[in-house]
Amino acid sequence: MSAVPALGNFRRIVVKVGSSLLVDQQAGVLKREWLEALVDDLAQLHQRGADVLAVSSGSIALGRTVLKLPKGPLRLADSQASAAVGQIELARVWARALGQREITAGQILVTLHDTEERQRYLNARETIGRLLEMRAVPVINENDTVATSEIRYGDNDRLAARVATMASADLLILLSDIEGLYTAPPKDDPHAKLIPIVPRISFEIEAMAGGAASELSRGGMRTKIEAAKIATTGGAHMIIADGRVMHPIRRIAEGAPCTWFLTPSTPVTARKKWIAGSLEPRGVVHLDAGAARALFSGKSLLPAGVTRIEGHFDRGDCVVLRDASGAEIGRGLIAYDAAEAGQILGRNTRDIEEILGQPGGAEMIHRDDMVLVGE
Repeated sequence: MSAVPALGNFRRIVVKVGSSLLVDQQAGVLKREWLEALVDDLAQLHQRGADVLAVSSGSIALGRTVLKLPKGPLRLADSQASAAVGQIELARVWARALGQREITAGQILVTLHDTEERQRYLNARETIGRLLEMRAVPVINENDTVATSEIRYGDNDRLAARVATMASADLLILLSDIEGLYTAPPKDDPHAKLIPIVPRISFEIEAMAGGAASELSRGGMRTKIEAAKIATTGGAHMIIADGRVMHPIRRIAEGAPCTWFLTPSTPVTARKKWIAGSLEPRGVVHLDAGAARALFSGKSLLPAGVTRIEGHFDRGDCVVLRDASGAEIGRGLIAYDAAEAGQILGRNTRDIEEILGQPGGAEMIHRDDMVLVGE
């Protein structure tokens, strides 16, 4: 059996918190004592140097209480109204709890399109990256005020997995109302056994998934398996653990029962594989000899090293990189559209704002968004 990694070895961790854990289902109010214990756990991860992101449900559950809406399923318009009210409270309680531990919180609301459309994806990725550089904790939720039934995730398990991939996290923790993946739904089968490690998501593993677990949760084991596919493909390990206990992350570190989904990859190698093989190039960027050498030494591509561009591409599109002889040396996601790239090629980074009339990133292609031949 594969060994379980040590929690202390992960550098970037996404923790998903569901509505049923954060909100008392009967009273519709926040479980403050539980949240304080969870934030203590997050603060410990943060203090040891890890980057921490929280994907938190709860806005609809909190907002419907304020609006005095009846229990049971809500119409889409009522869900959106509840989210509009609840998001204010949810952001406030997270900011307060983290702030008491001298950690800054940043709220990010996303929709499905933000993780599927590459320009929005890059914007969200850059925002998350900058917050983490400043040692803030992004608190992320689906933007329920504008998402519709046709485009919404429907659960925050898959959203958390998308966020983990977007942020190049190496661990995703799904806190749930069950200890992990069982051989059968434990409510129906008293002989069901917990599976501690899943080295690979097989057909048999998928067949073990059950339905939704609670009224406030839109997810279930099926969506957690889907989340595990997304996370592990993106190079992140994933854990399903019981979040109903106090200090749930500390308990994982102490060996509490849970299920680990392992990945054979890393966020960097998974991202490079995606860029190299899954995206159709939309253009070509030609480099001088100095820029080509700089890329192979681990540098990003700056406008000064670009001699010519070809094609009609948008920001976030994949482009081919060619050296001075015309040989392909790599591919990457470009940070400027073709018109802008054409204006700043060969120019110094400090000239970008004057040329384009607005500030721009120093890199035409960041090293994290690039894969070179031989990698």
